[in-house]
Amino acid sequence: MHILIAPDSFKESLSALKVAEALKEGFSKSLPDATFDLMPIGDGGEGTLASLIDGLSLEMRTQSVTGALGHSVSVTYASKGSLAVFEMADVCGLEKVQKNERQPLTLTTRGVGELLVKLAQSGMTEIMIGVGGSSTNDGGIGMAAGLGYQFIDEHGQPLEAVGANLAKICQIIPPQENPLAGVKVTIITDVQNPLCGENGATYIFGGQKGLEENQFEMVDTDMQSFYQLANPDILKMACAGAGGGMAAGLVTFAAGEIFSGIDAVLDILDFDVRVQKADLVVVGEGRMDRQSLSGKAPFGVAKRTPEQIPIIAICGSLKDDLPDFPNHHIQAVFPIISTVDSLENTFAQTKSNLIRTAQNIGNLLKL
Repeated sequence: MHILIAPDSFKESLSALKVAEALKEGFSKSLPDATFDLMPIGDGGEGTLASLIDGLSLEMRTQSVTGALGHSVSVTYASKGSLAVFEMADVCGLEKVQKNERQPLTLTTRGVGELLVKLAQSGMTEIMIGVGGSSTNDGGIGMAAGLGYQFIDEHGQPLEAVGANLAKICQIIPPQENPLAGVKVTIITDVQNPLCGENGATYIFGGQKGLEENQFEMVDTDMQSFYQLANPDILKMACAGAGGGMAAGLVTFAAGEIFSGIDAVLDILDFDVRVQKADLVVVGEGRMDRQSLSGKAPFGVAKRTPEQIPIIAICGSLKDDLPDFPNHHIQAVFPIISTVDSLENTFAQTKSNLIRTAQNIGNLLKL
């Protein structure tokens, strides 16, 4: 049996590569004659960069830019030739902000724009950005400020480029020279949500970033008001809500193009060729829920897998809003948590839980 193992990372627990290695260890115990192809993946959110480094033979580098709290931070990107890849989450990700500091309307995405400029100045002509996992909800205006854009209020005064000021912006002044002239900006994202509305950035993701539910309507209205001024067409575009509206900002201010994160990653990793050799495909993520159905890694892999090849998912936990399986070409889904424990202890046991679950599934496959 040849098993293709293609998990996403388990957030706050293990990288996608570590998950894949643990699953291989478990399956090997019960299926000693099996062969494996480990393909750790990302879908545009956190962990995407790591999945691309091996696939593209990229070199890791660092750069200093402004972080979400306004302080200088060192961020990681990868490059090869004139191509550079980085994740928004590494600049202003939710996991980089303490819970008591999670105020998405006052945090900044300026560092994303600063990094784009520095990469362009260093000779990069193609930049891929994984947009997801952000701590912000500013529609990308902080990023635009990092590119040199200015935002002016009704009194002709410049405004700080944060989400709290979206509704106050009356004029947008572009930089005198385009710092990204000749640079192709590719946006890869793990969500399909539009910028505004009940399925938009604020209503769907604002709560986990620190917004109160009673703020959603006002913040969403402010975002819509700004983009009526900046780029009304973006309000109709799928995926524009990714990264607290960063995808919309990159399209509007950096001439970026949006691509499905999982499809971009699978193309780069030559998935369509590698999957032809598989007798079984194993996918997974830390928490699977109904959101996962719309473009997240496990279902993106399933969509690209030939119908005759079975797929199973191994996940940290499952939300009760999932449909019954088989579904979306995934035959069965297995959560790995074995005991009720604290979140900290549960995360610490992720590797052993993955190994045990894979070993048990392997035993079942031998029947």
